[in-house]
Amino acid sequence: MTKNHMKTHCSISDSICLPDSKLPRIVIIGGGFGGLALVEKLKNKDVQVVLLDKNNFHQFQPLFYQVATSALEPDSIAFPFRKQISGYKNVSFRLANVEEIQPSSNTLITDKGSLTYDSLVLATGTETNFFGLENVERNCLGMKDIRDSLNIRHMMLQNLEQATITCNNEDRDALTNFVIVGGGPAGVEMAGSLAEFCKYILPKDYPEYPASLMHIYLVEASNELLGTMSKNASLKTLKYLKKLGVKVLLNESVIDYNGKVVQTKSGNTLLARNLIWTAGVKGHFPRGIDKEHITNGNRLKTDAYLKVEGYNNIYAIGDIASLISKDTPKGHPQVAQVAIQQGKHLAMTLMNLINKKPLTPFKYKDKGSLATVGKRRAVADLGNFKFAGYLAWLLWSIVHLMSISGFRNKLMVGFNWAVSYFTYEKSNRLIIRNFKPNSSYINKKTIKNEKQWR
Repeated sequence: MTKNHMKTHCSISDSICLPDSKLPRIVIIGGGFGGLALVEKLKNKDVQVVLLDKNNFHQFQPLFYQVATSALEPDSIAFPFRKQISGYKNVSFRLANVEEIQPSSNTLITDKGSLTYDSLVLATGTETNFFGLENVERNCLGMKDIRDSLNIRHMMLQNLEQATITCNNEDRDALTNFVIVGGGPAGVEMAGSLAEFCKYILPKDYPEYPASLMHIYLVEASNELLGTMSKNASLKTLKYLKKLGVKVLLNESVIDYNGKVVQTKSGNTLLARNLIWTAGVKGHFPRGIDKEHITNGNRLKTDAYLKVEGYNNIYAIGDIASLISKDTPKGHPQVAQVAIQQGKHLAMTLMNLINKKPLTPFKYKDKGSLATVGKRRAVADLGNFKFAGYLAWLLWSIVHLMSISGFRNKLMVGFNWAVSYFTYEKSNRLIIRNFKPNSSYINKKTIKNEKQWR
């Protein structure tokens, strides 16, 4: 490698060091599905690409629930960014948390220093939306990060262990009961996986008490599950869950939770030490965007070319982008396929802008939706084809396995699934660290307060 290739530029105004380059600099915040799709399409092009993320790895969100229920280990669905971009000559990764955007000077302020850009792409995704229910947020767990999944796993295992040494029947019931809030794909898949854990793992690991002691509740505010999918998918899913023993509560919502008792809008109370929240998300991005350009769900308004309204060189893709049109009055669905297609399209748009070529508006091509409800049970909506059962489950398995980053990860997940298929056995159910209730809530509040004082 020559000295010129090793040369980097550092100054007070640009304290994050990068390779020297006279090419246009495209900074991407977020290495989710959209961000990585964009990076992939821009590799080895005549642009300098900088990927920023608070983690040094990509995480495969659709399988978080399997990590939470000990079906997979976390390293099998996480893939290092540096390994992902190895060989991409024009792409640099920097581990940093972006705190503020300063559009007037094309500058980003991070916890590691500042950085300038020619074009900025926000692909930061979403965070759990508790809709202002502070007690619920304090005492339950969301599932938007691989750390959340591990927290759920440790919470579940610790509570099950505690139940074996608890003589008080009410306390034991609370420790072995699970409430999942939200009947979308994440909630449905979590409920199905927990139900199988209860049926096949609990009797072997915890002979001290019957599996019937563990109750699983799925609470959904609307009158159907999987609201973004077909009626057929919703009804089949409800049937599958009931067959697995899950108590599904439709037209019901949680209004309070003190860590042991769940209170619902209709006045019901559920005893549970385990509350998992999958009921909603909201956009998450650095401060600096004018509020007038933010719409419902804390999403950013974009035009047909994915440019954020009111800015000339700031773009948004994936879950935080809201492209409102006649065909999409509420924006596109917040799913991986949208993010991937937007990432690929934006790469073409940015290169066409640089090369002064005409632009084409983004058009989403819906490839269908899939959701699984335990082993051999899934639902699929593929255009006019709507089916359920083993074939849908097989398709779900293939699609997800092929979508995981890295050959080693594909191999690990495939092997675990094969073992589970024949034996119902899951990964080692180890309590590696002590999970402390409220710890994630306290950490989030501390970070938020620190940012406000800066």
